[in-house]
Amino acid sequence: MQIKTRQDLIKRYIDFFKKNKHKAIPSSSLIPENDPTVLFTTAGMHPLVPYLTGQKHPLGKRIVNVQKCLRTGDIDEVGDLVHHTFFEMLGNWSFGDYWKKEAIEYSFGFLTKTLKISREKIAITCFKGDKDAPRDKESTKIWLSLGVPKERIAFRGKKDNWWGPAGQTGPCGPCTEMFFWASEKKPPKKFDPDNDKWVEIGNDVFIEYNKTKEGEYVKLKQKNVDFGGGVERTLTVLNNLEDDYCSSLFLPIIKEIEKISGKSYHSKENKKPIRIIADHIKAATFILGDEKGIKPSNIGQGYVLRRLIRRAIRYGRLLNINKNFTAKIAQAVLPIYPDYPELKKNKNFIFTSLDEEENKFRNTLEKGIREFNRLTQNRNKKISGKEAFLLFQSYGFPIEMTQELAAEKRIKVNLEGYKKELKKHQTLSRGAAAKQGVFKSGLADASEETTKLHTATHLLNEALRRVLGNKVKQRGSNITLERLRFDFNFPRKLTPEELKKVENLVNEKIKAGLKVIKEEMPLNKALNIGAQAEFGHKYPKIVSVYTIEDSSQKQGWFSKEICTGPHVSNIKELEKFKIIKEQSIAAGVRRIKAILE
Repeated sequence: MQIKTRQDLIKRYIDFFKKNKHKAIPSSSLIPENDPTVLFTTAGMHPLVPYLTGQKHPLGKRIVNVQKCLRTGDIDEVGDLVHHTFFEMLGNWSFGDYWKKEAIEYSFGFLTKTLKISREKIAITCFKGDKDAPRDKESTKIWLSLGVPKERIAFRGKKDNWWGPAGQTGPCGPCTEMFFWASEKKPPKKFDPDNDKWVEIGNDVFIEYNKTKEGEYVKLKQKNVDFGGGVERTLTVLNNLEDDYCSSLFLPIIKEIEKISGKSYHSKENKKPIRIIADHIKAATFILGDEKGIKPSNIGQGYVLRRLIRRAIRYGRLLNINKNFTAKIAQAVLPIYPDYPELKKNKNFIFTSLDEEENKFRNTLEKGIREFNRLTQNRNKKISGKEAFLLFQSYGFPIEMTQELAAEKRIKVNLEGYKKELKKHQTLSRGAAAKQGVFKSGLADASEETTKLHTATHLLNEALRRVLGNKVKQRGSNITLERLRFDFNFPRKLTPEELKKVENLVNEKIKAGLKVIKEEMPLNKALNIGAQAEFGHKYPKIVSVYTIEDSSQKQGWFSKEICTGPHVSNIKELEKFKIIKEQSIAAGVRRIKAILE
């Protein structure tokens, strides 16, 4: 039976691994928790990093899920058959349990038996080895034993067949990738990974090394397996399609764009702009629909969101769409994903935010295009840093849009000059790095500093509730080596007296030298005994609960939260807590930044 829908594919995948003793967990937020290495969750492993480094998962050593992901590194590739900004990833993990043989057999069994993909259309890559790690002969031997001919196995280096670490240091290892021949023509006998008819549909990562600060690769005591497979590509393959945008995950969106523009997707000149609009508005819908309440802005995730929406509007202009259209396209996205209740719950926020951003940009887009054309009348002319910054500041053009427009005219942009202008005005903050979305440090490092700051967020969360009232709920957090950032719901700016009360209460508890205790229990029990849970976050059936004990309190504790860690064992290690900033980040959502001195 052919699998036509994502729901069917996902169900079969989860059921297959449940039969093989894996426990299913829900998708985490698109906005990573306490991990500044990326702006968005880019893979299913991100929320699971603590368990890859040895922390015990409450549900055991075998886990399976489907994770919503977003990557901006390939944004320039969007517009072809297979690249997407937002995508869903099938994932199964072994935390120190099974190893290469079982992992490869599971992957191959799922592809050939459950999905009934012909063995003739499958090819494999393995790690070829280098100075840091040897050639992966073990995986090669396993694939050969399963009947994959040696002509269908290729060897590649770190760029293609190595994962990690997520930060500067941490767990990493070689991987073996599975490819599908996406053509009606007979696949060639010898596998060439550079032939674009071979499409990657799965990847088993063998996390057996730890990269140190010195750049050395040391063997881990706990070996882990991490499989990742794209829902979009797999569904395309199963329906004998070559174009992801013709699958049921995009077709309703494509049809809506055709209806609004009056242009056919099947005309060659329309394909790229229609694909970019469909991809970008789907991604924007998921960012806006996330419970973290991200809005378009000039920093961090908000900058990426703004860039996606504005790029879609610009391509809409190429299709002669001269009225607001992004919210209508978002309406076509929601029915495709009925199993993400946050989209339905936040639909008014999604549609209103898209309309507001489109109104804002449309007012200046035409003027900005005219200004760009004026600046580039001489084809040999470079766009200076000041000119690029003018297009950003006065017309709302993200620098990447200016670069893209310039590339179409084969004109260069002085990016360094733009960055200097940007720094001078201090308007973009982290946004200049948003295209890569990568920052130093991260939860993967699990350093002493990040562990202390992570524990401090628990104290801050409870202190805010004690000072401002029990309606205060966490809406997100982010930790670097230097500071913590904590988002929470509250309708107004905090007074200096309130901030001082919060700070003093945290420091009072630090001085008391309270112990931190970890327990594992069913989610319902955790909630019933008063454990705090993050607003809108999806949790598995069994969770870890961290309690900061306090005999001076009636219930015997100061703070009790559902969390994955890491934490100090006694909060006296935190020494002194200081709030450095409090601000609004969205309607009804405040942000506090704090440090430990």
